[in-house]
Amino acid sequence: MDIPSKYEPQRIEDHWYAYWMDNGFFHSVPDHRESYTIVIPPPNVTGVLHMGHMLNNTIQDVLIRKARLMGKNACWVPGTDHASIATEAKVVAKLKEEGIPKSELSREQFLNYAWEWTHEYGGVILEQLKKLGCSCDWDRTKFTMDDNMSASVIKVFVDLFNKGLIYRGYRMVNWDPEAKTTLSDEEVIYEERQGLLYYLSYAIEGSDENVIIATTRPETILGDTAICINPNDGRYRHLKGKKAIVPICNRVIPIIEDEYVDIEFGTGCLKVTPAHDVNDKALGDKHGLETVDIFNEDASLNSYGLHYAGKDRFVVRKEIARELDEKGFLVKTEKHINKVGTSERTKAVIEPRLSEQWFLKMEELARPAIEAVLETSEVKLFPKKFENTYRHWMENIRDWNISRQLWWGQQIPAFYFGDGQEDFVVAETGEEALNLARKKSGNPSLTLTDLRQDADVFDTWFSSWLWPISVFNGILEPENEDIEYYYPTNDLITGPDILFFWVARMIIAGYEFRDKRPFENVYLTGLVRDGQRRKMSKSLGNSPDALKLIADYGADGVRVGLLLSSPAGNDLLFDEALCQQGKNFANKIWNAFRLVQGWEVSDLPQPEASRLGIDWYSSKFNRTLAEIEDHFSKYRISDALMATYKLVWDDFCSWLLEIVKPAYQQPIDKKSFESVIRLFEGNLKLLHPFMPFLTEEIWQHMKNRAPEEALTVSQWPKEGSVDENLIAGFTFASEVIAGIRTVRKEKNIPMKEELELSLLNEEGVSKDWDVVIKKLTNVSQISYVNAAVDGALSFRVKSNEYFIPITGAVDVEVEKQKINEELKYIKGFLMSVQKKLSNDRFVNNAPAKVIELERKKQADAEAKIETLEKSLASLE
Repeated sequence: MDIPSKYEPQRIEDHWYAYWMDNGFFHSVPDHRESYTIVIPPPNVTGVLHMGHMLNNTIQDVLIRKARLMGKNACWVPGTDHASIATEAKVVAKLKEEGIPKSELSREQFLNYAWEWTHEYGGVILEQLKKLGCSCDWDRTKFTMDDNMSASVIKVFVDLFNKGLIYRGYRMVNWDPEAKTTLSDEEVIYEERQGLLYYLSYAIEGSDENVIIATTRPETILGDTAICINPNDGRYRHLKGKKAIVPICNRVIPIIEDEYVDIEFGTGCLKVTPAHDVNDKALGDKHGLETVDIFNEDASLNSYGLHYAGKDRFVVRKEIARELDEKGFLVKTEKHINKVGTSERTKAVIEPRLSEQWFLKMEELARPAIEAVLETSEVKLFPKKFENTYRHWMENIRDWNISRQLWWGQQIPAFYFGDGQEDFVVAETGEEALNLARKKSGNPSLTLTDLRQDADVFDTWFSSWLWPISVFNGILEPENEDIEYYYPTNDLITGPDILFFWVARMIIAGYEFRDKRPFENVYLTGLVRDGQRRKMSKSLGNSPDALKLIADYGADGVRVGLLLSSPAGNDLLFDEALCQQGKNFANKIWNAFRLVQGWEVSDLPQPEASRLGIDWYSSKFNRTLAEIEDHFSKYRISDALMATYKLVWDDFCSWLLEIVKPAYQQPIDKKSFESVIRLFEGNLKLLHPFMPFLTEEIWQHMKNRAPEEALTVSQWPKEGSVDENLIAGFTFASEVIAGIRTVRKEKNIPMKEELELSLLNEEGVSKDWDVVIKKLTNVSQISYVNAAVDGALSFRVKSNEYFIPITGAVDVEVEKQKINEELKYIKGFLMSVQKKLSNDRFVNNAPAKVIELERKKQADAEAKIETLEKSLASLE
């Protein structure tokens, strides 16, 4: 095969991905092998590839490709989530652009539009993941609204309802007025915002007195049903039992007492609006107060809003403040920082609202999941620090509000047959519901048309908590071959922001519906942030185009750039230069391959330097392989890549290839060449999980291979023996080589000029590596001496001193001047270190590591001065 002069990722990536797909390398079916299974955290069907997806899915692909190389039956299940709120919002917006309001559509008509939208735009992100190189089993692609996935959700709801774990409750919920649905506590993001504190005057009925109330939401006074004072507050004790008059609406309300009121906040008096605050609702229930709801579902005011009816709450806030001021009720305003809840999906400000919803009792369900993570470690979190977060959430778990006021999603299978909300049955199908309704009502003449299905749909998480089970159809067919073989899965890779949303709930579902953990290990990645530590987002405009990065740097370059900067559980501070580093690494490997393939091979004896270099690299490879395995076992993916990076760039490209490289226009011996190819193939196997495209391209260029010999389905290297003496010998030799090269560079001695080398203090120095030192530095001979060599330049490697006789190319006077200047600098540096170490306060208070570092600086400076003084003496 012709080898292009440059590595061109755009030319080869689509080719090799198609090759892998055509040969079915990513597809898995149960067999005799050990399974290794990952289920993808399903991205929203509305989504496109962003940096968080890139990081998360690269890590998953690294793990799945490594497992495949290790001979396991690797199965990575892809799919998407129907994302009720986000998708419905996008469909509504699209219809609005076309002049079609949702309110004019039937449910069935709207769902037809939603499915059209999903078929047109959904799944884009999965196609983009292929560009990244993700080796998912695309034949197993799932969507949370697939028929069997939806049927699984319905079956689970019915099962939990029949167990008495699901109930309907009239509660204060988080209401998203834009999406017009309830949200769970976890879907509300709290932001600090600058607002105002309004001080309002309420008249006391039957007197000239008034009481001042402080509020951040003056529009809600129209829903006030009491004023509350603390019974321990002497300022207001005389108001007990009296009544106040709400400004503007003139509603007469009681003044009640409760220790809940914070005496220190505002004026110490609290207006109570039970319909619009969860704490006020609790007070209202306790004291039997009236509940007045002043908002419509879109947070505009209803008829209780009087002349403000139909206006948006924030518009009313400004207008009512003006009216209160004009009528003398507004005493003053103050700037006030307030925590405001916003919808994670629509960004709308959340409105507390009383609503009847479906709830799942969580306390009993959560116990096995708490035990699995925190007691038995059946499920392990990496990094372990997240166990504290998990404990806090799980031990303070609240019942889960699983209903949403939307049309896009699985419709709740509750069927009403009477006039009241209590006349309902729960069943998987309408026919089953009809039979149950006839029995419950005692009316055998009921028909399907007499039943009304609940209009709400499930919270999207109520489908995705079944994901590791439902993707293998384990709810509907609990003993099918796939679920028995692939479940429990092995690793879950996800972000810490959904540790409770999704991870904890999957663990709960696993024990409830399979009596087994859903996965063994949870690797929690950091969040991708920009250089200013801001989370990447479209709104900030700080998130690069993921596909453009791939086009500019190649998929392998982007993967390497992401992983090198992503230590486990820590945030990734993304810098595009990291992708350039990944691209440079790919070019380095490509050029190394071109170098090797360009050598002419001949039946020659193997040089001793080549034999030694190959033996050394084999040991270094085996030692690094053990390090890499250790990193993988601890989910230190970044460290595993860095170990591979250093092995290939430094040890293989920079050292081994130089050691074995034949002289200019000379052939290489066959034995060395075959060994280098074997070692190169080993490198490619280590690199393949991180850089799949480049490695497959080189692998296939090395020789003609049948499809079953493709790198992606080859064998991971087996750990071999490590000769630590050989590794130590090379390390020492490399420092000698570096010393000689430094002398050449500093003294401007060209490489073509042969040098002689003398070594003082031979103790502990092996002569084995002399052949390598000579070859890589153009040293003609190495002699071992008992005294310093006069008229020679010198350098140290540990306790050994090396001398290079001066040639005519070196100007002695210039050299002496350079050494004197360096001596002056080093002596000054030594004095500053000695001064620090002679300071008792510093020595007694500084950490031991700092003292140790300063003493090392002192020793290094003293050794350097000794070497320079000897060099200077030799020039005299």
